Amino acid sequence: MTEQVDGIERAVSRAGRYRWGIVALLFMATVINYVDRQMIGVLKPTLAAEMHWSETDYANIVFWFQCAYALGFLAMGRFMDRVGARIGYAAAFTFWTLAHAAHGLVSGIAQFIAVRFALGIGEAGNFPAGLKVVAEWFPQKERALAIGLFNAGANVGAIATPLIVPAITIAYGWRAAFIVTGLASLIWVA
Repeated sequence: MTEQVDGIERAVSRAGRYRWGIVALLFMATVINYVDRQMIGVLKPTLAAEMHWSETDYANIVFWFQCAYALGFLAMGRFMDRVGARIGYAAAFTFWTLAHAAHGLVSGIAQFIAVRFALGIGEAGNFPAGLKVVAEWFPQKERALAIGLFNAGANVGAIATPLIVPAITIAYGWRAAFIVTGLASLIWVA
């Protein structure tokens, strides 16, 4: 009987460490989510000058991202419930990352709207999946802390973007900034 109790205690201890590792992954995904989202604002002066955007053009790009993000919450919540958070999160993350990297390949306003729309749909999976993971892995008394930790990634991403993106843009151009940050974030999926 003592061996069985010791085995259960070891399993509970391992699960405890493992679930906090999962929160670290959720945090990193949320950082990436916000870097991807914030880049257009950081790069707006460069993009507007090169692509001859008006304020209305930029507003339309932002509008279609926000529209897709709102619609995406409905679709992604249902998607996560159907396929589970592990597969669903990986699919949403991969989709939004490819949409983000595709920004570096576009050449006009319609294409920019299309990739921003795709980004909004994909990024909408971040919070439904993250909350589902926390609900599955944490007892009620620890959920608020776990959610707070992974949500902190939003602020870290918003802080990191203006520190990282201009350096990449100056060195390699705005297209490379989208492609490099997009491809580098695919490491998270593994």
